[in-house]
Amino acid sequence: MLLYVHVPFCRSKCAYCSFYSVPLPQGAAGEDLLGSYLAALLREMRRRAGQCGRVSVETIFFGGGTPSLLPGRAVAGILDEARRSFNVAADAEISLEANPESLLLSDLPREARKAGVNRLSIGVQSLDDGDLALLGRAHGSRAARAAVDVARAAGFASVNLDVMWGLPGRGGRAPSQMRLLALLKEIADLRPEHISAYELTPERGTPLADALEKGELVRPGEKALASMYLAGAEYLESRGFLQYEVSNFARLGFACRHNLGCWQGKDYLGLGPSATSTLGSRRFTNPADLREWIAATARGSDPPCEHLDAATRLEEMLMLRLRTTAGLSLAEWRRASGRSFPADFAALLALLRREGLAGMRNGYFFLTRTGMLVSDAIIARFFADLRERVPSGLPDAAPGLD
Repeated sequence: MLLYVHVPFCRSKCAYCSFYSVPLPQGAAGEDLLGSYLAALLREMRRRAGQCGRVSVETIFFGGGTPSLLPGRAVAGILDEARRSFNVAADAEISLEANPESLLLSDLPREARKAGVNRLSIGVQSLDDGDLALLGRAHGSRAARAAVDVARAAGFASVNLDVMWGLPGRGGRAPSQMRLLALLKEIADLRPEHISAYELTPERGTPLADALEKGELVRPGEKALASMYLAGAEYLESRGFLQYEVSNFARLGFACRHNLGCWQGKDYLGLGPSATSTLGSRRFTNPADLREWIAATARGSDPPCEHLDAATRLEEMLMLRLRTTAGLSLAEWRRASGRSFPADFAALLALLRREGLAGMRNGYFFLTRTGMLVSDAIIARFFADLRERVPSGLPDAAPGLD
């Protein structure tokens, strides 16, 4: 099983972010709020462990929000409880998301490493101070570079850098491909083991999306974005970062095991406000409200549970596997559906292969890099007639929250 811990605190909200987060006050008010959160998190963890049984946990991921706002003792306490509650693998990947400025202002890097965190994911986003200001980030380019040095000094041998591309231009101009390649060169020169390069997705209701809708900012057009994606991926691979998912590149042996587990459809348990869990055919999401979630953990009440039917699980299998460069295992599809993927979709597969959008190799169907650019449309084509081909049911592999 994969374990996710949502840390909902931020110093300030970024202009593009739609994830659930709340401000962490300074002083005693912040200490009280943090204490209430930690007590509720440990309650929830113990309760879920009692429902699941002592299941094996292969990865733990602290996401947010800004998990690097947690004191080192809090990270250690959460991990100690996880080890008491679950069978955490000795070689578990334990990741923590961090913002540069918070890494520079505390002893968290060393304390988290001592507690067992072995992978640090730093939200750099850009090394251009103008872009960082546009995104509403609290750090500058100097702090981003310094955060990598701090991570190394703390003993982290697995560091990911998050970067964002397809940003709006400034002064009425959209950013160029040359600017993106210059950013990626600077990022690669910092020598991380992993790079997550995400296209900016303006989420409705965020300040950035509002500014785009009003025409105050200009994004690159679709052709320019496609060209950037292909050129950026090619450049990263030339620097030794192998693409293993739509937006993720890693040096050999450093792919994120937690995210791979999600794309491979492994069971995952989410703790904290707004966190989602999927266990076999059951899915539930915690309240996206800190106070409401704390009260629910005190009552011992569960959020509504959704049952995923056979067709939905097959759709999600297809959608998630095709995010990866490995693709969909034809044998796994047959085990899950009782049907032959190549036979059922022969005409569509032939078309995609002819257009250079997909391929078949060693028992896997996969999208090419060009295919990944239009993956939403390709997956929609598969979904259109998938439900007609699904058998009456699928085996339920949930570890149990009945």
